[in-house]
Amino acid sequence: MAKVPIWDLPDVPTGELPPHIQLQRTRVFCKSDAPTNTENIQYSGAYASMGVDNSLRLDQFRSNFKVEVMRLNEDDMEFDMIGIDPSIANAFRRILIAELPTMAIEKVLIANNTSVIQDEVLAHRLGLIPIKVDPRLFDYMSENDVPNEKNTIVFKLHVRCERGDARLTEKRRLTVVVLIFNWLTEWYFKMGMACHAVTSDELKWLPNGSEFLLATENSASNSTSKPKTYTSFSCSQDSLPQFSKNPITLKHPDIIIAKLGLGQEIELEAHVVKGMGKTHAKWSPVATAWYRMLPEAVLLQEIQDEKATELVQKCPTKVFDIEDVGKGKKRATVGRPRDCTLCRECIRGEGWENYVALRLTIESTGALPPEVLFTEAVKILEDKCER
Repeated sequence: MAKVPIWDLPDVPTGELPPHIQLQRTRVFCKSDAPTNTENIQYSGAYASMGVDNSLRLDQFRSNFKVEVMRLNEDDMEFDMIGIDPSIANAFRRILIAELPTMAIEKVLIANNTSVIQDEVLAHRLGLIPIKVDPRLFDYMSENDVPNEKNTIVFKLHVRCERGDARLTEKRRLTVVVLIFNWLTEWYFKMGMACHAVTSDELKWLPNGSEFLLATENSASNSTSKPKTYTSFSCSQDSLPQFSKNPITLKHPDIIIAKLGLGQEIELEAHVVKGMGKTHAKWSPVATAWYRMLPEAVLLQEIQDEKATELVQKCPTKVFDIEDVGKGKKRATVGRPRDCTLCRECIRGEGWENYVALRLTIESTGALPPEVLFTEAVKILEDKCER
């Protein structure tokens, strides 16, 4: 290669990066064997020779950062965070999983359990049932605090499997499957193996607190005093304005807790308190919270006719489409880049890397419960930064 004098080289534009360096700075390239440019350049003077300041400035971040909500419904939310570092997106994910408080069953008082499920397993299953209540309305309860209406919610469960149970005999007879189920139920009765499915809707909210009497030494001696229970409520929770029109319920009423045989019984109280996911997963408000860098599929050259058909068939998630350009010709286009899972089938094979490029843009997307959780996560991250 011939040497070129330094004064004959073209001038480097100041204030902006060359296109190929800008791509390396903002994209991760997925090759057929491995991704490249995965490192994140944090040094503020990395591009100082080209007149570009790589330091993080608040005014520049405010002008470039934006959030685009792609999907929002009652249970989940998907959004894009554009102009943000992946480490910050990961911070939101970790906060959502571990540091947002919720309400969950912590203490289970079992008076009777003759089912096949051990007490510890039953208590664990109860703890994972989601409670539909705003945790911001309750206080944390420490070891020295007395359970009261401001820090505790009490549910009661008392079920027994009897012959002729309405849950077993009044099933809707709409399909062949239900008829078979009813026939099997009757057979179980005859064999002494009747099954009663205990579901979460049988947990009843006790707004006045616990009904189980606290066993004390002098309880029998002083019969005129009010019997002590495991909670000390000064008022009924359903009399409070935040619960008078919005009673405390369970998120899903059809969760199976246990199955009882004939004559088996469960009687217990479940006490709900406020906590965070980093203490136990039952307090995590999200079933899943994840982020990924947004995939970008780029056609490096025009792909026509048989090659276009082959490309569409190579992609298992149907990212590419075929467009009719007239005169019996067709060409490949990128139709659904968000559906790309980076399986890299489209660039595998001889020469296909010259046609298609897969890139990951520095954006993030997450699936999580609705917008209130994300707003609370932003507040927690703000508090962390101030500390």
